[in-house]
Amino acid sequence: MSKAPLLALEGVSKTYRRGLLDRTPAFRLDVDFRIDMPSIVGVMGPNGAGKTTLFEMIAGSNAPTEGRVVVAGQNMQRVRYRERDRLAIHYHQSYQVRRFSRTRPNFMLETAGSAYPVVHLFDEPQFNTQDGYIGFMLDFFRRLRDEGRLVFVCLHPTAKLHLELLQEICERFFFVGKGTVRPFADFGGIVTDPDVRAYLGALAQ
Repeated sequence: MSKAPLLALEGVSKTYRRGLLDRTPAFRLDVDFRIDMPSIVGVMGPNGAGKTTLFEMIAGSNAPTEGRVVVAGQNMQRVRYRERDRLAIHYHQSYQVRRFSRTRPNFMLETAGSAYPVVHLFDEPQFNTQDGYIGFMLDFFRRLRDEGRLVFVCLHPTAKLHLELLQEICERFFFVGKGTVRPFADFGGIVTDPDVRAYLGALAQ
């Protein structure tokens, strides 16, 4: 029997409507991928493209409109709320864990099969440039991966340093834009893509 992937987004989409009366889609994000092995994944994309929405769906705090998010073999929307961070944990900016709304009572949900997060989602972490801090954080990401975890690092590059950090630490990449999440096998692939170069502007030079 094959082992479940660390993370799989199966036919996932998230649609936001304009309002209760106007059901016209105002935003839609479509995602479909799986990751089998521990790794460090870099995520980039314009503001408002859906990067945080992607992370919230993975962490189980934002239910997909369609499809399912599976972490270590468990559908996140079927796991007890207080135990979802044992599977995937979302750190937003200053490492504050994101909260989520409850739509079903806990007794109707299953327990998490892990005691420690399998997926770690760092949403625009603040890389303090004081001596040793950046090296400490990069070592921390690597240690999580070496312990069998899946690490996502989402940055909105505003300086060359951010791209250099992604190039140094990440083994694969996703670009979130135009309603999709596109995979790239390496740093060279993502920074030469026309859409990514247009997003990066002068940083791509």
